[in-house]
Amino acid sequence: MKKKAAFLSVGIVAILALGFVELDNVYFSINKNIDVFGRVYKEIVTNYVDEVDPEKFMRSGIDGMLETLDPYTVYLGGKDEDEIDLLTHGQYGGIGVSIGVRDGIITILSPMEGYSAHKQGVRAGDRIIEIDGTKISGLNPDSVRSRVRGEPGTIVKMKVEREGEKNPIEFVLVREEIQVHNVGYSGYVKEGIGYIKLERFSRRAGEEVRQAIKEMKVKGDLKGIILDIRDNPGGLLDAAVEIVSKFVPQDNIIVTTKGRKGGEEKEYKVEEEPLVPDVPIAVIINKSSASASEIVAGALQDLDRGIIVGTRSFGKGLVQTVVPLTYNSSMKITTARYYTPSGRCIQEIDYLHKNKDGVFSVTPDSLKREFKTKNGRIVKELGGISPDTSVENGTHSGFYAELMRKAMFFKFATSYVTKYPSFDGEFVVNDDLLKQFEEYIASQKFDYTEPAEKQLTELKDLMKKERYSATSISSVEGLLTQLQKEKTNAFVRYKEEIRNELSEEINGRYNGEKGRTRVSLNHDSQVQLAASLLMSKKTYDRLLKPR
Repeated sequence: MKKKAAFLSVGIVAILALGFVELDNVYFSINKNIDVFGRVYKEIVTNYVDEVDPEKFMRSGIDGMLETLDPYTVYLGGKDEDEIDLLTHGQYGGIGVSIGVRDGIITILSPMEGYSAHKQGVRAGDRIIEIDGTKISGLNPDSVRSRVRGEPGTIVKMKVEREGEKNPIEFVLVREEIQVHNVGYSGYVKEGIGYIKLERFSRRAGEEVRQAIKEMKVKGDLKGIILDIRDNPGGLLDAAVEIVSKFVPQDNIIVTTKGRKGGEEKEYKVEEEPLVPDVPIAVIINKSSASASEIVAGALQDLDRGIIVGTRSFGKGLVQTVVPLTYNSSMKITTARYYTPSGRCIQEIDYLHKNKDGVFSVTPDSLKREFKTKNGRIVKELGGISPDTSVENGTHSGFYAELMRKAMFFKFATSYVTKYPSFDGEFVVNDDLLKQFEEYIASQKFDYTEPAEKQLTELKDLMKKERYSATSISSVEGLLTQLQKEKTNAFVRYKEEIRNELSEEINGRYNGEKGRTRVSLNHDSQVQLAASLLMSKKTYDRLLKPR
């Protein structure tokens, strides 16, 4: 026994010694490379033939290192503090406007209700020309945002051009603490079917979802809930856990995270009584639903608590932690992978492995492992969350896409609201307004090329190059002529598509983003399908059973 104990002790000492040697090697490697990096940096900054900005040069070095990892591990300098506040708390200092580029000019897309810009009369469609006396021509939207954002209580002067006004208008605006809502809209889409549009996962997301459900229960008999997380890029993991907890019984595992080391595993369970434990749920996802959105969708799918509708999600199964650094900087670093209740990781891209062409590795469907939901339904790992019922949200015509690209709907709405600045209730687009829009785009000399027109033109050019007969070329030219005649009927062919977009744009001007969302649900094919599935108990139950 003594010999056995001595042997065991020697074995433990040997293992510990090997561990210390390995750690020593790692620390030696770290120190050696930091020393080399520092010397290179110092030599370049002090001795390079041209003057080098030390801050920019170091940032380039840091960014270069991080580019070898995944795109979510990033360095955040002091100027990125607003982004951290927006990510974690859903707030930042600003004047309350959404901006974008229209016709090459930085334009107000929508003022946020209740904040300085909205209260002082800034309108969607206003074109920004100066901020604090500095012309912004040539600046990109991010640069303009950084100029209007800042410490709450400070002043920003903004000069805009407005349609119908001869001279620029100057606003003196006070920056405020802008609280960005996680729930962009909630209400009933059909009798008994509630709808929640969840746009982000910051600190208050769970509370906002709770409040939305309570309000719907007060207003009617809640028989089903549509949770719309399309285009939601994610946010805080804790917020995702809170939201699932509103629907799932206590003690169920929602998600598990696993880090690099064996002991870095953590389970997140439901720790509260669910608000709606039995109400049927349909979650709508798309390719831009990522991270925390996928935690919610994956948990509800694996626990067979709801059906998933739409298209496959993004496939981000990585967890980031914000680590404070010195000099008012920090780093967002990937520290773990997360796993849904069935045990699957839905991460699609392996960022540390590329093929010979430099493309990141993606596992083919045939090699993906299968897992089972609570009811025994088969789900697969990797590549995001696959919906239980797949449905695209409709495809738009080339005519519509070109109208959008050239901001025709936006500019017409700006012109229309200039003439008719107020309207009560829901705005309905009638045939007379459609005629006005058709005349407007003609006055703007709007033109576009049909996909078929482009292909026929390319075919005619190829036929000429290959010396086809004049008769054959003439037949293609005849088709092109016929196509030109058909183009004049494009407005009639895509009438309903145009009507829907005009309805959203103009209602957005009169009734804000909530008004825009409300009317959009009437022609949203994914929302309408989700509602019909929730209204059919037989179909809903069948989707949750093993096939």
